[in-house]
Amino acid sequence: MTATEPLFNPFAPGFTENPYPHYDRLREQAPVYQHPLGFWILTRYDDVAALLRGGHSVEPRNMAPSPMRDLQQSVYGDGKPVFNAMSMLDRDPPDHTRLRRLVSKAFTRKAVEERRPHIERLVDGMLDDVAKAGGGNLIEALAFPLPFAVITEMMGMPDWIDVGRLRSLTGMVVRSLEPPADVELMKQISAAGQELVELVAEAVEWKRRNPADDLLTALIAAEDDGDVLTDEELVAQVGLLYVAGHETTVNLIGNGTLALLRHPEQLRLLRENPDLTPNAIEELLRYDGPVQQSRRITLRTYRIGEHEIPAGAFVQAGLMAANRDPAKWGPDANELRLDRPGAHQHLGFGAGPHHCLGAALARLEGQVAISRLVQRFPGLKLAGEVKWNGRINLRGLTELPVAV
Repeated sequence: MTATEPLFNPFAPGFTENPYPHYDRLREQAPVYQHPLGFWILTRYDDVAALLRGGHSVEPRNMAPSPMRDLQQSVYGDGKPVFNAMSMLDRDPPDHTRLRRLVSKAFTRKAVEERRPHIERLVDGMLDDVAKAGGGNLIEALAFPLPFAVITEMMGMPDWIDVGRLRSLTGMVVRSLEPPADVELMKQISAAGQELVELVAEAVEWKRRNPADDLLTALIAAEDDGDVLTDEELVAQVGLLYVAGHETTVNLIGNGTLALLRHPEQLRLLRENPDLTPNAIEELLRYDGPVQQSRRITLRTYRIGEHEIPAGAFVQAGLMAANRDPAKWGPDANELRLDRPGAHQHLGFGAGPHHCLGAALARLEGQVAISRLVQRFPGLKLAGEVKWNGRINLRGLTELPVAV
């Protein structure tokens, strides 16, 4: 490392392939670290959990002047934010509270669990194809299509929707959750977001005329003391469920399967003890979860030990850094242990008011996909080099070649 290179540099070669040594170094040397661009990053479990539960903002308008704000403004320019910043992911209370309460009425744990037989059938069908082919890229064969099929079925999207186009648009829009890169990319994201809004709006109008027993109809009908979602809010929440709910589950299945393949003794433990599956998924979420960081903007001066973070600061809560903190998990924090006590206390789905609304669905899809994959193919093994998607935040695989 040169003297001028920041202690935390997510653009360093090899970072997206394995960020964990970087997090370890940061946690040991500067667990409350201010980057030269002005933003802060936290890497200790207790600090990250406290920030997420601390009632701070997610809305960029609350950022104080800083090089980070200047960079964001130079990259985003006058472009419209994705979904016009109307999704619950981008709103503070009371707007966030209201939106989440309305959407939650159509997204209960009971409703999710009722999807289990359907998810099992989908997984079995996809694994049939893997068996016939003798293996293949597990991301394209299982991890990517499964959550997309599940959310599309749950929504009850009309048959005339171009599913391929929908997949392409959501794949571009999800890149808005990455650090700002360049103006041209942001233009592409903005254009994809606008097209996605138009596509979802058409589906909503069709669904109003053709209601059914599905999530989209339930969202349209969702009401709380006379309060309902506006058309713009409804489109934004549907878009969010597609974008955030799909990509995260892809990474859960892909990263989790790779972790098992790289730890054959743990793979064998799961195969021999299928009742371990729920805790195994929690440990896989802790060990190499689908989302690396979550943002907050301080609404007041925020003290952590001797550090004073000013109001209006952009703070990255290092979810995956916290999930490898030895102070929380012990000296084997960097090891995979499917029977780890307390694994469910990970921060893979965030914490506090913005805790992932789709966590129950992601867990269910991960449990069904990984457990059935492991049980069906006792000879499952890696069959080539894996390829990462190059993303800093929603870090996952694009290629996971396996033989069965």
